[in-house]
Amino acid sequence: MRIPDWALSRDGFLALTGRGGALPAAGQKSRDGEGVGASSFEADDREDAEADRLVEEFAEIDAVLARSSRILNGADVPARKEGRPEPQYGLIYDLDWNEEERLAEWQAVLADTREWPSVLRAAILLEAWSDIEVLQHAAWLGPLFVAALLRHEGLAANHLACLHLGSKNIPRERRRAPDRSDRLLALLDGIHDAAVAGLKEHDRLVLAKSQMERRLKQRRASSKLPDLVELVLSRPLVSTGMIQERLKVTKQGALNLVGELGLREMTGTGRFRAWGVI
Repeated sequence: MRIPDWALSRDGFLALTGRGGALPAAGQKSRDGEGVGASSFEADDREDAEADRLVEEFAEIDAVLARSSRILNGADVPARKEGRPEPQYGLIYDLDWNEEERLAEWQAVLADTREWPSVLRAAILLEAWSDIEVLQHAAWLGPLFVAALLRHEGLAANHLACLHLGSKNIPRERRRAPDRSDRLLALLDGIHDAAVAGLKEHDRLVLAKSQMERRLKQRRASSKLPDLVELVLSRPLVSTGMIQERLKVTKQGALNLVGELGLREMTGTGRFRAWGVI
């Protein structure tokens, strides 16, 4: 596993933003020049097409999760190949948007607030990420970096705080208020809401685990059900393939285990099925 502050290190920034090159030093000039009705056959075709798209989307998600797991487990993962967008994507990307300089500017804020209280520092870094607009198409990485900081500081020692979940409960008018103090107070409320939501989710998972463990009574010692319980509690959802790979069972064996455990089906499709805790 990675050390808690790895995501905020130079190597962490490069890996998580998909860059193979070097970031500029923190003292480099910033962007402002300163320091830092169809037939049944057609309906079936549409359902098949939708199922195919769903399979492709889940495959992409699995690939991203696998790459992230390899990175967090310390594996040497090559940088993505996209690089800087080509000129033909000028309508989508601002080709003058220097993300390396903006990252360096945000890192300078990270360094300048090192002695500040952790939660206040987190709010300042979230506000700075939004103000600097570091990444064109990955703004969601900012709260993840700040969550990694809270984990490093010991406030969320065993997990990443889901700051996105807290922020969505704060009205946009507060998060985008003209006054910086109002924006910081809104972000602090978002961090509080994220903590409350995390505690509620923890209680829900504890309850779900206790309910599933009732089904384990009088099972053979070689039963795979306890392993499935641990798997489903560690993932938002699990697919048949994931169960087969982790538990070393056949497809039918995976389906039988799911039925015995009474998991909730999340997808509702026949070609790609996934389950989660009730």
